[in-house]
Amino acid sequence: MVQSECRLLRGLLGFICLLPVCMSAAPDLCVSLKTVRDSLNATQRRRFMKMNFPINYTIQVHYEEVFRLRNISRLNMSNEEEPVRQRDLQDLWLWVSQQGIKRVLRVLPERHPTRSKYLSKLENLFRRFEELYKNPIDEERVLPERIQNIWDRLTDQYYEGWKSVTPKSILDNCYRTMLCLFKECFSKEDDNYDYCEVLNWRKGRKTT
Repeated sequence: MVQSECRLLRGLLGFICLLPVCMSAAPDLCVSLKTVRDSLNATQRRRFMKMNFPINYTIQVHYEEVFRLRNISRLNMSNEEEPVRQRDLQDLWLWVSQQGIKRVLRVLPERHPTRSKYLSKLENLFRRFEELYKNPIDEERVLPERIQNIWDRLTDQYYEGWKSVTPKSILDNCYRTMLCLFKECFSKEDDNYDYCEVLNWRKGRKTT
């Protein structure tokens, strides 16, 4: 108990010390994220992730790698004892997005246009964003059980929970959940729009 409180105190003090640095880096973080968003636009997703693949082509991913707005809503459900923080969900988004890109790259021939003209570049944009996003405090955090269970399954090499998805759906989910989880980077562009509301996307009010 005492050790847990000490770890929590160290994490809090570390956060206070690093707060000015984090705040000054936020604009750069958003700039990097907007570059990712521009590369995830609907035209490019459709061209490179749908039209360049056979009809009804799917790949295998873990269940937890299908990270959608519904998953965010469920994880955000009230739990006073172990509340899920925005950072927890953002960490999941980043890992799942990068893993999805890697899974598609693994099935593509070296000279496939989606690899050379799109996904390799997108992967590099995610790496640049990750460099800005990393925070030493993350290693001190104790995750809520719901989040820890997801990470355990994502990193378990023997886990056999697989699901078939289209390559395009991987980036569709990545795009929508990004706008929801990092809305502070995008909200000024449309203050009245709720990026986390599933029904808004169904109505076609935003590019899907």
